[in-house]
Amino acid sequence: MYASVLQHTPLWVWGALAALVVSGAAQSRPRRRSIRSATLLPFLMTGLSLHGVASDFAHQPLALAAWVIGNAVLLALATLGGAWRGVRSSPEHASLIVPGSWLPLTLYLGLFGVKFVANVALALHPARIEDAHFVGITCLAYGAFSGVFLARSLAMWRIARDVPVREATSA
Repeated sequence: MYASVLQHTPLWVWGALAALVVSGAAQSRPRRRSIRSATLLPFLMTGLSLHGVASDFAHQPLALAAWVIGNAVLLALATLGGAWRGVRSSPEHASLIVPGSWLPLTLYLGLFGVKFVANVALALHPARIEDAHFVGITCLAYGAFSGVFLARSLAMWRIARDVPVREATSA
């Protein structure tokens, strides 16, 4: 059965997984990030997660509530835990210096895994779309990942707002 699931998975899914692995692995090394790229990707991941909940589970009011709860709890925990310590501003380049971390790769793979398993479960057992436990747990997990992404984006934004905009100088 597992081999059949893997064989029938569209190729673009494996391409998306490869892109996530490359992006996550790149974040394991310290690097300079533009303020836009440091804050935009986590907001985008949060938006895609919310879109997934809205499109897959639109008929379930529990879905959005679970996503919001997961998001709020992990946003608070990640913020209070200082999950993004070590990020500093670089005023001379109007950018951020982000320390290397394997956490983004872990988050990407975790979210991919939850989404993959949920989609396989729904493909094999379409009635699960009506199962409140399945919907609640799945959307709670989506929200939790989104909360961590959002915490990262907000932390980067807070640091970035202290970076002065580089002024053009005339010679």
